[in-house]
Amino acid sequence: MKKVLLILIAMLLVCSGAVQAQDPGSVPETQEASEPEDERQRRGVRRLGDVVGEGSDEWSMDIPSIDLPAQPVEPQPEVNLPDPEQDALLQNLLTRRAFAPDDPDIQEALEGLMDRVGADARAALNAGNLQRAQQLVSVMSEFTPNRAVINDVRAEITRRASVSQTLAEADAALSEGRLVTPPGQSAADLYEQVLALEPGNEAAQAGLDNTQQAVIAEAVALGQDLDFEAAEGLLLRADDIVEAPERIEQARASIAEFRADYVSRLDRQVVENIDQGNYDQAESDITQLVALGLDRARIDSLRSSLADARMYGGFEPGQVFSDSISRLNRSAPDMVVIPAGSFMMGSPDNESDRFSNEGPRHRVTFDRGFALSRTEISVGEFSVFVDDTGYRTDAERAGNSRVYDLRTGRMDRQNGITWRNDYVGDPAEPDLPVIHVSWNDAQAYVRWLRQQTGRNYRLPSEAEFEYALRAGSQTRFWWGDASPSDVVENLTGDGDSSPSNARWNIAFRRYSDGYWGPAPTGSFEPNPFGLHDMAGNVMEWTEDCWHDSFVRAPGDGSAWVNPGCERRVIKGGSWSSTPAMSRSAFRLSSTPNSTDMRVGFRIARDL
Repeated sequence: MKKVLLILIAMLLVCSGAVQAQDPGSVPETQEASEPEDERQRRGVRRLGDVVGEGSDEWSMDIPSIDLPAQPVEPQPEVNLPDPEQDALLQNLLTRRAFAPDDPDIQEALEGLMDRVGADARAALNAGNLQRAQQLVSVMSEFTPNRAVINDVRAEITRRASVSQTLAEADAALSEGRLVTPPGQSAADLYEQVLALEPGNEAAQAGLDNTQQAVIAEAVALGQDLDFEAAEGLLLRADDIVEAPERIEQARASIAEFRADYVSRLDRQVVENIDQGNYDQAESDITQLVALGLDRARIDSLRSSLADARMYGGFEPGQVFSDSISRLNRSAPDMVVIPAGSFMMGSPDNESDRFSNEGPRHRVTFDRGFALSRTEISVGEFSVFVDDTGYRTDAERAGNSRVYDLRTGRMDRQNGITWRNDYVGDPAEPDLPVIHVSWNDAQAYVRWLRQQTGRNYRLPSEAEFEYALRAGSQTRFWWGDASPSDVVENLTGDGDSSPSNARWNIAFRRYSDGYWGPAPTGSFEPNPFGLHDMAGNVMEWTEDCWHDSFVRAPGDGSAWVNPGCERRVIKGGSWSSTPAMSRSAFRLSSTPNSTDMRVGFRIARDL
């Protein structure tokens, strides 16, 4: 084995020029064969013909004696160069260095080879062939790791990776609509970062152009949502992204045209609302026209017309009236005129049993009166609507609703329960407040009333409900701060008992109203505004979306509504509410399609 290894090494040396071919004066084969055995051993390596052939076909080459160790001294890295000639030389040098690691000639040869490889790597880097440059410097780093070209190639690899990653982040930001915010992570900023790393990057330039077009589209959409100030701000930002003045001006012209058309339509709408008695909407539209810059003289004229219409509306605070449903020869529910005024909505920080969602306490002012139904809508009143329209409630579509179990005292969902049932699932009497109705069902009812009467019926806002519930008070309950001394509402009293002789664990002390479950509408005395069952009997749906605080709540008493909100506000106490839940400020929420044996509704109407 040693003999074969030595022959292979000799062959590699011959290929590299380290071993010279036999000259014409060398000893003939026949002469060598006649030499003594010890002479042949002294020569160290026999001629190649002694190993690979015999007879007339053999050939010979004298190999000088090499003093090499029997095994490699030091393992060598397994590396390759893309150039075949350079790689052959490299492998030769590595083989030799394995047996003679400290040989200065071999090291010098390696240094020279790395000089040529470094020059090739530099040329590949300058030509943009990063893959070849990386392949070359990966070999160089094994032998001459401190050469500048290695760091240059690695820096270029890092730069290109950063370009690729930042470009991907920019594309994602554009796709997700993060156009100009947040700073440093928006599509516009990220594409700019790509161009800073690689000026002229076509993908980044195209991305900036697409970003600008998306910003312009968003600005136009804001203009159509009447947020003209924000729309102009976006157009200014779009102008900074790409130089395209014609594109920006075209968008401005489109927004301006929409604004002029909207102002004209809104002016006509104000007149129509005044004529139809929709005074709140008319005033809201006038306020919007002021913000939109309508001529001052026209604004004054519209306001004068609205004031005249309000003054001669024909109603007085506390007055009870009902509109006619002439097609059915019936009347709409009785309504009570609620006076204009102001109150502090929510609960003070020191109120007993207060919840955090009842604040911050804030002033709400009603410049105009409005009307609320004198009682909750009854089963009989709701049946007129269903009989006329064939409407199916959410409970009917779902096939169930929640009822009170007299045996266990639990409130569980039961199949087959609809608005026709009472709180335990029995058939409901016509004079009971309608329950097992959702917010959606209440909205369907008021839409039907609007169609039948031509008047603006709706659900009350949360502010209107609390204002009417308090009826001028600022105490925990509309009657005071403690249990009522007289029977005022259908409340949870410690003197009440269920048909199965159950009693409330938490109740108003020394109070009994004689009912366990809802009472017929209007069974108790009205509050100072002439309204029945505002703090008891059943809880009631309002128009508002749920917000967990009153931060930024409207101060004019209007409903606080956001597009697409998923929960609506419920106000007032019920027959099963604890004293804490019967407070005037108490509020909770539920989804628009939920139904319950404790929740009904009453209606509001603009005057």
